[in-house]
Amino acid sequence: MDGGMDGAGSGPGGNGLLSAGIVAVFESHRTKGIPDMYSLHSWCGMAAFVLYLLQWLLGFGFFLLPGASFSLRSRYKPQHVFFGVALFALSIAACLLGITEMLLFNIRDSYSQFVPEGVLANTLGVLLVAFGLVVGYVLTRDDWKRPPLAEELALSMDFKTLTEGESPGGGSQ
Repeated sequence: MDGGMDGAGSGPGGNGLLSAGIVAVFESHRTKGIPDMYSLHSWCGMAAFVLYLLQWLLGFGFFLLPGASFSLRSRYKPQHVFFGVALFALSIAACLLGITEMLLFNIRDSYSQFVPEGVLANTLGVLLVAFGLVVGYVLTRDDWKRPPLAEELALSMDFKTLTEGESPGGGSQ
């Protein structure tokens, strides 16, 4: 998954934490009498959750299970990287929408008077946007990418030749 983004939530344990978070949100809404999935924040958050799980499952299937050929993996990798970046941007958007939603619910009348809660929320929003821009910049620069190790190149070439029907020595089987 070279070039992809690994972060919090990666792996089966992280998926469990994400699922527990979704369940907690629905339970909280149920106990407070708040309707589910009514706002843009909730739709973006649920889309990010579902698309993340799909991204994780496809990445697992293409890159970790031995059945996918090297050519199939190399064709899927650009889409995997693109959707990883898109999911990151969607996650930041869902966070910004959630911050705005909470501001409108909690301090609607005093928000324009620069109350501390509003200033803190706006600062967090600006920091989230800055974080997203920095990550986007780093992801688009080749000089920030880790060069493949010699072992990885050897393994990927041997794996390619084995899955494409050739022997690692160069001749056909």
